Amino acid sequence: MAQLSSLSAEIETLSQVLSLVEAFRAFDSDNNGLIDAQELGGLLGSLGYNPSEEDINTVMQEANTNREGLLSISEFLEMNTKDLGIGGLKDILKRGIEELEFQGEDLVTGEDLYEVVENNGIDLSRDECHDIIASMDGDGDGVISFEDFKLIAFVCARGGANPVQWPT
Repeated sequence: MAQLSSLSAEIETLSQVLSLVEAFRAFDSDNNGLIDAQELGGLLGSLGYNPSEEDINTVMQEANTNREGLLSISEFLEMNTKDLGIGGLKDILKRGIEELEFQGEDLVTGEDLYEVVENNGIDLSRDECHDIIASMDGDGDGVISFEDFKLIAFVCARGGANPVQWPT
């Protein structure tokens, strides 16, 4: 089994990233995965910030890497999770992305993740795998889309020798 205190902290990190994803989507009025400066201002306000128009423009310039004037969910998450990292789950999440994508999964459950860790000799219990998925499951039904799993897992597991590409 993974060290409980470390795993609990890592699961909390996954929950925090889910909160950022949900906040972004709440302000993405046309659901295209992009927000403009006005939507970013509302989003930052919902997160407890009181940004000036100048602050918002600065954030847009710094975070908008492709310079199209819109901030993608990936850019937003990168901006808000630069120093975020997780320990032991990093490799597990990367392996999960690789194997579940290879299998063509559309939805991911705790059982799916448990199968990945079991097949790879990783020491996590079935309950721990369910807890990991639950931390990424916004509606609490025990299932997340593979795209959401990939997005949240990548943000938390980025880096290393073989980084996973940003989801599109």
